[in-house]
Amino acid sequence: MFKTSSLLLATAISSAFLLGTISTAEAGQASYLVDVKSGQTLEASNQDELNYPASLTKMMTLYLAFEALHDGRLKWDQNLTMSENAESKEPFKLAVGVGHKVTVREAVEGIVVLSANDAAVAIGEQLGGSEDSFGKMMTGKAHQLGMSNTVFKNASGLPDPEQVTTARDLATLGVALMRDFPEEFKLFSMRGIKFRGMKLRGHNNLMYRYAGADGIKTGYTDASGYNLVTSATKNGRRVVGVVMGEKTARIRDDKMASLLDTYPPVAPTATVSVGTAKQTLAN
Repeated sequence: MFKTSSLLLATAISSAFLLGTISTAEAGQASYLVDVKSGQTLEASNQDELNYPASLTKMMTLYLAFEALHDGRLKWDQNLTMSENAESKEPFKLAVGVGHKVTVREAVEGIVVLSANDAAVAIGEQLGGSEDSFGKMMTGKAHQLGMSNTVFKNASGLPDPEQVTTARDLATLGVALMRDFPEEFKLFSMRGIKFRGMKLRGHNNLMYRYAGADGIKTGYTDASGYNLVTSATKNGRRVVGVVMGEKTARIRDDKMASLLDTYPPVAPTATVSVGTAKQTLAN
């Protein structure tokens, strides 16, 4: 569990939003590209402007799920019961029905491939006791990772005016997932799953068209525009890119492809940390 100080910090930040002392988010265009090994910023535009994460929120839900799997608070074959709150989260979901169960593995894979909102809420309620409490846990972990401009309020990324982040912060989270959970991170390259007899295909289309791309997550709401975080390897360099606030999924994907094409082939020697620590309705 998180220390009291982390929870107090999360509460203080959230309160600041309510009081208007932190700027509200807009669906503005932003982009960011970072070298994973060196931490150097390769490209950046409006990288610290507040935006809505939409389903990119689920990256943090999965980070906390992977952490719980490592420390024994969750097990892959453990059953999660779908609450009324989880079942209500339209439109993308596993839709097993209130009171029915999915395993942690089914929930994780459903989030990765389908951006299943009900699966994200089920994990959040299991770990936090309630989705509201899980949101505080998410924010506390975000600040531990160096995501200083991020506040999470729910597990799925469904619209909430207080749930905000930046392109730089999301890159920090992408790097943290890769670094802290290298085996679990491989799940983000899944292009489809078989769920109870159904073959289901993911909608992270950039992975199908860009050589070297292996995840991570797409997101969209009316308020956020079309968002994308992508990890890729090219010319021997590993990068994480973020594109936010685009008008269509195609424009978003094209912009990410262009962003990935522009970085130099030889990594510089300078090291710049990403963040300050060790370092989204759905798609």
